[in-house]
Amino acid sequence: MSSADIARLGTVLGVWAHPDDEAYLSGGLMALERDAGSRVVCVTATRGEGGTPDPLVWPPERLAAERTVELARCLKVLGVTEHHWLGHSDGGCADADPEAAVGRLCELITEVRPQTVLTFGPDGITGHTDHQAVSRWTTAAFERAAPPGARLLYAAVSDRHARRWEAFHRDADVYLDGYPVTVPVDDLDVDLVLDGAILARKVAALREQRTQTDGLVAAMGLERYSAWVDEETFVEVWPSALVGADDGYDWASGC
Repeated sequence: MSSADIARLGTVLGVWAHPDDEAYLSGGLMALERDAGSRVVCVTATRGEGGTPDPLVWPPERLAAERTVELARCLKVLGVTEHHWLGHSDGGCADADPEAAVGRLCELITEVRPQTVLTFGPDGITGHTDHQAVSRWTTAAFERAAPPGARLLYAAVSDRHARRWEAFHRDADVYLDGYPVTVPVDDLDVDLVLDGAILARKVAALREQRTQTDGLVAAMGLERYSAWVDEETFVEVWPSALVGADDGYDWASGC
């Protein structure tokens, strides 16, 4: 993906579930956009207070506070100065009022007027229900409030990446059973492979989220970890594909 392709994305609004989702899935893209002079706005649904295997050391309130600071440091490395919290509980997005969540995203889309919106696809990448709920909310809000010509891009796992890291994903339990849902490289609309300074910057941003990344970096080694996060891939969603949940909310009618 060339610098001209990056610039054509214009104002970018990313909507994610937990601190670190934004950096893992779009950290390089956000940094390149900012370097090109584009506006980038990041939205996070929860503070990730459940993101620990040791809740005795990291009880929810303490972890939420720490991850709030970590995300601010991460975004500073990427050059992103605009951020919004949606205020949902970690692990609770699927049970939240979808109408209220979509309504808030409609407000943000109307305010920001993005040319490109980034979020999870319906699979949620890992199968996490928070990711899937955020995908539904963002898709519905995009349908109602996006300006003419805006693009909705779903984060995707390429078959190339899945093959390359299959053993690691299996051994580390990165994905829930049945995931990831992979996309052939030829079907990607954004295929960004990072290297050099921009990859180093993404990794530096991720390392600011220490509660989530220190263990992985220690286990994998910095070089291998950097290689693991060097891809950012997305598929564009056409209007005919935007209708979809069966949870009783009329996503097709938007907000």
